Amino acid sequence: MVIRNKKIRDVLRILIPFLVIPLAIFIAYKAFRQQHYSVTTLVVLVLSLLLFAAGYEKKKTGSRRMVLAAVMTALAILGRFIPYIKPMTALIILSGMYLGAETGFMTGALAAAVSNFYFGQGPWTPFQMFALGMIGLTAGFFSRPLKEKKLLLLVYGGFSGIVYSLIMDIWTVLWYNEGLVFELYKAAVLSAVPYTITYCISNVVFLAVLGRPIGEKLERIHVKYGI
Repeated sequence: MVIRNKKIRDVLRILIPFLVIPLAIFIAYKAFRQQHYSVTTLVVLVLSLLLFAAGYEKKKTGSRRMVLAAVMTALAILGRFIPYIKPMTALIILSGMYLGAETGFMTGALAAAVSNFYFGQGPWTPFQMFALGMIGLTAGFFSRPLKEKKLLLLVYGGFSGIVYSLIMDIWTVLWYNEGLVFELYKAAVLSAVPYTITYCISNVVFLAVLGRPIGEKLERIHVKYGI
């Protein structure tokens, strides 16, 4: 699907990740609580695909971009199976940087949803999809400085680990309580510190190792095919 009107594409690029998806997750939580999470997951997935379609400018380059997005998503899913230190988030960041913000969001959302067929689906899945999607989206927005300065990329990788943990801690509080209470959220954040440190280290290590080789290959494809 190609959305040809540029103004509509630009509006969708902002509204879907920053308003529509968070609102959909919030409404679903209020309506369903811990039940019917598969519906919420499906809604977030469809919206992620719509956001990706909003990034198409030409049908030809869009289809090529889809192939690359599928490859990066598959790699991110496989990366989650590596124990302890995982390259999943690093690959999502690289997807956003080199394939566009919309691709970064879709890669993160799809990687979370698909890998959870093995790790376990639940009401936490939409939160994971949103968290990883926003990390990929933001990497796309700031792709130029992240490409130019490796230190900035590593800092962003570490920061992404913190952001992911903070978003998932919202889910943790909602799981224990019917509403978001600051004291419970503070306790959840503090108890998750060891995991947050692991996320940060994983992102920094894998961006340091994979950033240049994967980036160079994606840049060559960009030059050759105009993606």
